[in-house]
Amino acid sequence: MVFPSPVFLFAFLPAVLALHHMVPQAWRNHLLLLASLVFYGWGEALNGWVLLVSILGNWAIGLWLGRTGHRRLALTVGVIGNLAVLAFFKYLDFLVGIANELGAGPWPLPGVRLPLGISFFTFHALSYLIDVYRGINPPQLGLGRFALYIAFFPQLIAGPIIRYHDVADQLDRRKVDAELFASGVERFVLGLAKKVLIANPLGLVADQAFAVPPGGLPGAPAWVGLICYTGQIYFDFSGYSDMAIGLGRMVGFRFLENFNYPYAAQSVQDFWRRWHISLSNWFRDYLYIPLGGSRVAPGRVYANLGIVFLLCGLWHGASVNFVIWGLIHGGFLVVERAGFGRILMRLPRPLRHLYVMSVVMLGWVFFRAEGLPAALGYLSSLGGALGWHWIGVSYITDGLTWIALAAAAIGATPVLARLASDWRMRRAQYSGRGNALAALVETDEGAVIRLVRLVAIGALFVLATAFIAAGTYNPFIYFRF
Repeated sequence: MVFPSPVFLFAFLPAVLALHHMVPQAWRNHLLLLASLVFYGWGEALNGWVLLVSILGNWAIGLWLGRTGHRRLALTVGVIGNLAVLAFFKYLDFLVGIANELGAGPWPLPGVRLPLGISFFTFHALSYLIDVYRGINPPQLGLGRFALYIAFFPQLIAGPIIRYHDVADQLDRRKVDAELFASGVERFVLGLAKKVLIANPLGLVADQAFAVPPGGLPGAPAWVGLICYTGQIYFDFSGYSDMAIGLGRMVGFRFLENFNYPYAAQSVQDFWRRWHISLSNWFRDYLYIPLGGSRVAPGRVYANLGIVFLLCGLWHGASVNFVIWGLIHGGFLVVERAGFGRILMRLPRPLRHLYVMSVVMLGWVFFRAEGLPAALGYLSSLGGALGWHWIGVSYITDGLTWIALAAAAIGATPVLARLASDWRMRRAQYSGRGNALAALVETDEGAVIRLVRLVAIGALFVLATAFIAAGTYNPFIYFRF
């Protein structure tokens, strides 16, 4: 059961919201925890016990951290335990495969099944333990509240990565008013539209392009496929984050933003301030800074960046391609820090943007391709190894593709947000004139704007759910992570 599915939209979510509204305040955490466990069990019946063990183990270690003089030992046990579980389920096959290639085998691949969302709930648990150790927050004494923090269904399987101290007070005291609930509904529907109406059509084209055997695709359709994947990965990831933020608001939780128009970035460093912000901040606070961050000699700084992005790549998946993707970003961050960043800032804005998108799209080839030979073959196709025949484009695209691409091109930039901001500024200046006619016009105008927003959100929801009900292409790409 995922967010853009009929079961979630028309059964699970309405039932949870109705019950959340009806039950007493003291019961709401219990309701949300039960709903979260049902949600997770629906999608992960086989390995659901891993989540339960993680909850119980990390809650107990958190109590140990708060009640013992051996705090460093407690933290070490917690960190090693979490990483060991993650390594077993996510990286054992990968490590056995590498050992076989190095001649240590042949050993059969264990075929371990990856539990859904393990990367996310493991990082939630690690940040909690480290923050307790640092004294940022006390240990959570209530098992139910801690379990809700780890298993809360809006952010359990797709992020954003929530820090315990950001929601600690909300676990005990939160209020849902009409304005917060309405903003949550609006944010959820916008995220749903991003996923279903933009990411899915683009992803269908990308899948067809990347499914062609290595080196078998002409240049034009290869570029169209990569551009479509560039749109898919952003609108899928940010769409799920929007849905999570919206769901949280509907029940009184306020999550931090996770994306801030990353494709408008002017450097790779700027890109990582805008892309998957919760993950970037996690690696910064729990790995980069403890390694010395930027306070050490330049050589150490460069090594720290390399380590962080090597592990960032591995966090996304157990394959050489994800490692290369991480090292590409880490390498360009090193280049920018070594002096190119100052040169870059003197270039015209369009050239800076072209540079960033070139690096990002190069990385997406490795992120998407199934294996290193496939990635290298796709790069040769982008270079025109088989020519630039446009006829292949018509086989993988249709009218919906180009509509989705146009929407993606607009939605990936802050143009609409800036227009809305300018309009609000002019409206505020106009309303300050203080006469009755201005106030009347402002009131009528505000009602019209609210009506237009309501109609637009309603139309997006109807359109998105129509696509879902029709059984159109609707992948859950987080299964890879």
